[in-house]
Amino acid sequence: MADTKEYLNRKNFYEKFLTVYGKNPVLEALKNPDIIFHKIHIAETKKITDFNKTIIKVAEERGIEVITHTRKSLSRISKNINQDQGIAADLYFDNYRLFPDFINSMPKNNFTLIALDGITNPQNLGMIIRSVTASPCYGILLPNKGNAALSPLVIKASAGTLFKSTLIKCNSLEEAIPRLRDKGVLTCALSGAGETSISEFKIESPVVYVLGNETTGVSKSVSNLCTHQIKIPMSGGVESLNVSVVAALLAFNTCF
Repeated sequence: MADTKEYLNRKNFYEKFLTVYGKNPVLEALKNPDIIFHKIHIAETKKITDFNKTIIKVAEERGIEVITHTRKSLSRISKNINQDQGIAADLYFDNYRLFPDFINSMPKNNFTLIALDGITNPQNLGMIIRSVTASPCYGILLPNKGNAALSPLVIKASAGTLFKSTLIKCNSLEEAIPRLRDKGVLTCALSGAGETSISEFKIESPVVYVLGNETTGVSKSVSNLCTHQIKIPMSGGVESLNVSVVAALLAFNTCF
């Protein structure tokens, strides 16, 4: 039986949630009037701390619901009991786009996407988000699994630009890359052994660049789906660049 429209709308709404945890990340988000909160979750304590009083006060001023939980229950929400500091918040991240929605309404003009295949270092992910957000690049194609979670560490490394970025969520790149290719998007895996230098690569249509894991690079299953293997020439005996630097070079490539 097909899913009802009501169910799909509700699913789409919850897909756009981003849960952050930790005292400072939650408070910093609260101070940003552009960030839409759904709920704030606080662990029960014998005595309410001054910090939690501040959180509750600001939340009440903004009309945000605050819910108390047992410590164990809160850990199921934050999924990080060792670092959540007894507080988490559900944010409505309107800049999330679901891949099916994107593929059905792609920009009419040429565009660039940065796809991430196994970026596990939160600092790298945050810096990639910052660079892409600052560039003419349309956004980041981010699989649901395999990359670092959008944690407070990522938010910090992105210098807050996460909330201004465009992230397109897909189930997997193995599923997304063929659909983009069928829509006329050039699909390019970045590799030190790539056949074409980025300086020789002519962009005459939409393009997606796939960046791989910090150690192992783009996975073989994803690389085999891409139509182009692109490299950034190295000199001075340097073998590779940090993946966040590569992302910046590619994201700004359309400027030059």
